[in-house]
Amino acid sequence: MPGAKLVIQSDDFGMCHSGNIGVVESFRSGILTQASVMVACPWFGEAARLAKEHQIPVGVHLMTTSEWEYFRWGPLTSGATLRAADGRFPKTIEEVRANADPNEIFDEFVAQVELFRSTGLEPEYFDCHMGVVTPEPYQEICRRYDKPFDYPIGDEAVGFDSIHMLSSQPGATKIDYMKDRMSKMDGGKHLVVAHCAVESSELRSMSAEREGQPDHLQWALEYRVTDLAALTSDDLKKAVADLGIELVSVSGL
Repeated sequence: MPGAKLVIQSDDFGMCHSGNIGVVESFRSGILTQASVMVACPWFGEAARLAKEHQIPVGVHLMTTSEWEYFRWGPLTSGATLRAADGRFPKTIEEVRANADPNEIFDEFVAQVELFRSTGLEPEYFDCHMGVVTPEPYQEICRRYDKPFDYPIGDEAVGFDSIHMLSSQPGATKIDYMKDRMSKMDGGKHLVVAHCAVESSELRSMSAEREGQPDHLQWALEYRVTDLAALTSDDLKKAVADLGIELVSVSGL
């Protein structure tokens, strides 16, 4: 039986400088195989340059939310239903679901993809930031650009045999978690999602908590730094080789 094909992805490429450097480190010195780019974020331009410089396979991380308390970004289009009171994207998917016009979501996605393509990059795939609002705009983007979607939304999906979230695991357990998951990959195609970043004051500045979101420090700093440490560890590199896992991006499936 052929060995398992494993896509290891870092989300939020372009969100901040620390995340951009983390993606490059995990790709060049670790086992990362692709990264999802946040086009409407402040550090997108650097992410685009780094993706081309290091030949990192990339997709578009389609965005309708801006989750941090003070580090805020908004839509590229003028869609009024996509904006919170401060003019930026809402902080939660639930807010978007309650208020957004699907046609304005689609127009925003087209604007994000076209800005991505204007840098000379072409997306290998699409996925979503913080969750799918409603399937239709994502499906239509996949059809328009003839590229698959990472997560299950219908016929447009890649169709992974398993999807695992490295970032949700406690930092000290991530290497063992990955080794266990990989040991159970008996052929097929699989996805592991991470959020890599280097430790920095920039990440700490994003960690301001708000009511109902007490985990901001973990998501801003701890999860991202420990994802990077796990994916660049010699222990995981050896496990990939020992298990005969084929590391690929979506285009290599």
